[in-house]
Amino acid sequence: MTATTTPVDAGTVDRIVRSADELFYARGIQSVGMDEIRSTAGVSLKKLYAAFPGKEQLIAAVLAGRHELWERGLRGAVEAVAAPRDRLLAMYDFLESWFGDDTFRGCGFINAFGELGATSPAVAAIAREHKDGFQRFVAGLAEQVVGDGDRAEELAAQLALLAEGAQTTAAIAGTSEPAVHARRAAVVLVDAATR
Repeated sequence: MTATTTPVDAGTVDRIVRSADELFYARGIQSVGMDEIRSTAGVSLKKLYAAFPGKEQLIAAVLAGRHELWERGLRGAVEAVAAPRDRLLAMYDFLESWFGDDTFRGCGFINAFGELGATSPAVAAIAREHKDGFQRFVAGLAEQVVGDGDRAEELAAQLALLAEGAQTTAAIAGTSEPAVHARRAAVVLVDAATR
């Protein structure tokens, strides 16, 4: 006879993921144990492990939530403006706003990859897919400005690199200024690509 596990309701799963996300993002993944997550989420260890049999599954769920939050914020900023050139630059305005948040501790994907990328192929793959998705998003915006082709790909790579560098620099410096500088550099790159 095999033991059956009781399904965990969506509200409990969400509470576990939110608690883990807050703890991981504030202090790092490796410094937070499952018992602390259980305590913060207010669930039993049995429920925690029924929802997430291992820490890696919980990390994946946290990163999936971070991906959705990132996409929603980024797309919202871009869709709030009409002109294709302004849409490309709107992502830096989104970054500036995000960097100004008191809880900002850098990119959760860069942080997770830095901690676990060498030892967890699953975390490395999730981080790479997130960054690839961002690159594709920027490429789509660049195509609207300079058309299909190598120029759009090159511009997208440059603009994405500016955004990635701004995230890391802002996390270390503790200021939103890197987004302002990245936006100014992006203007130069966009103008050069459209000449």
